[in-house]
Amino acid sequence: MPNLFNFPSTSFLPLLALPILYWAFNFPRRQTKLTFYVHDYLTGEDASAVTVAGKDGHTTSILHFGTLLAVDDPVTQGPDPNSKEIGRAQGMYINSQLDGKGLHLVFSVIFTEGAYKGSTLEIQGADLFAMKEREFSVVSGTGYFRFVKGYGIMTTEMLDIPNLRAILKLDITVKHF
Repeated sequence: MPNLFNFPSTSFLPLLALPILYWAFNFPRRQTKLTFYVHDYLTGEDASAVTVAGKDGHTTSILHFGTLLAVDDPVTQGPDPNSKEIGRAQGMYINSQLDGKGLHLVFSVIFTEGAYKGSTLEIQGADLFAMKEREFSVVSGTGYFRFVKGYGIMTTEMLDIPNLRAILKLDITVKHF
């Protein structure tokens, strides 16, 4: 019986690995493009985000460096707050820019209706909210979006800084199996 640990047979293992690696990197992938809206409200009866930590405790404004928010924002098909809800954006934002003008986002888009019901997308990246348009990463997913990788463009549809309310348009492109 051949010993797999002796030199001649061990040199065969890389040759066996090459076709497997080629297949893994060239396996056909689907590309999916999505557009939806996230309604991020820190005030009002429909508030969907809350400050959990900051320099003045839970009363700290998201506009101050170091403030951490937990979010459970509605995700809708259109920008209108009465548009059909298709999911939730759940996770956290932290103000990570010294001048208070930039957030770091880490959240899951959990689809509760439609073609992607039960699937998720994991979003991560910088949100320099003073800019009209900014890019973020889609780093993972579940269900329909298993093994996903991609990016998104976030556009501010509505921003009411005095009342800390925003509607964000997310245009996402992902590749997955």
